[in-house]
Amino acid sequence: MRKLVLSALLVTASLFGFSASAAEFQAGKEYVELKNPVPVAEPDKIEVVELFWYGCPHCYQFEPVINPWIKQLPDDVDFKRIPAMFGGVWNTHGQMFLALESMGVEQKVHDAVFNAYHRDGNKLDTPEKMAELLKEQGVDKQAFLKAYNSFGVKSRAEQAKKLAMAYQITGVPVMIVNGKYRFDIGSAGGPERALDVADFLIEKERAAR
Repeated sequence: MRKLVLSALLVTASLFGFSASAAEFQAGKEYVELKNPVPVAEPDKIEVVELFWYGCPHCYQFEPVINPWIKQLPDDVDFKRIPAMFGGVWNTHGQMFLALESMGVEQKVHDAVFNAYHRDGNKLDTPEKMAELLKEQGVDKQAFLKAYNSFGVKSRAEQAKKLAMAYQITGVPVMIVNGKYRFDIGSAGGPERALDVADFLIEKERAAR
């Protein structure tokens, strides 16, 4: 009998803890609900977007936290990275990301690009510097430069800029859930808590379907 009571108490405490945690996440505090939702690429899935910049130290520090989380996302969640492009080297790096993505090699070299900038001091501020680094990672130099300067990549860069404006972002890293909710590490209360907010909003969207 004592064991049954204890088990019931533990279950109740667990449920209460979940409710309390969920109640802590409120629009206007940990996240912002966009007045004008942004259409998602795949309406049948719950879209999660991370906007980032390779030169951002907070984005770099977020990498080892967010990457394991990305790997365990369920099939109904569509995760995307979008480069924030606020001019200058932000645009240069964003175009590099989109070129690598168009080549299907971005995931392979993502960490190397971040490390080159933050650990090795390579600012990657010209396509030639990028191409040299990527060559070391097995990416064909000429193929990269061709992709970087392609009409398709430049068009996607313009689309990325428009999305950032629609999301009303002012800094990075920032996350958007299903085109409706925006939050960042600061508003969420830290990197790990940001992912708790993401999980909460994913579940909120899933329950609304």
